[in-house]
Amino acid sequence: MKKPLPYRPAAAVMLLNSENRVFVAQRIDNALDAWQMPQGGLDPGEDPEAGALRELEEETGIPPHLVEILGRAPDTLLYDLPPELQGRMWGGKYRGQAQHWFVARFLGADTDIDLDTQHPEFRAWKWADASELVDMIVPFKRKLYGEVVAAFSEYLER
Repeated sequence: MKKPLPYRPAAAVMLLNSENRVFVAQRIDNALDAWQMPQGGLDPGEDPEAGALRELEEETGIPPHLVEILGRAPDTLLYDLPPELQGRMWGGKYRGQAQHWFVARFLGADTDIDLDTQHPEFRAWKWADASELVDMIVPFKRKLYGEVVAAFSEYLER
């Protein structure tokens, strides 16, 4: 029997504006009308919070000084890639991701958000209600997004 692939270590950010709306963006490499929160793989030995802030800046242009970390999900949250993507994503080395999730407050202005980064990943962005997140993401991440919303529910109350 073949040994299951491991999960890729990753970090992610639920970024809230002053109205507790959530930053979401559309990936450049996906034509679907799917929106996601900033996330990405951790470098070997990288602290998850530092990795989350690094990914946020790399994907949105938002520097760490414009972000206040409010909390962290109590558990590492997992998702599996669909079987047809497992052999193609990340060199076929991972079955999905083990994500450290953080909730953060955006302290800047919308003009501080710049998707035209050194290695652009997103083509569009917007602020969304947390109640919409599960329906906005690709189907294989819907359970994960439900867990993220539940983990940060106390921060989402207006």
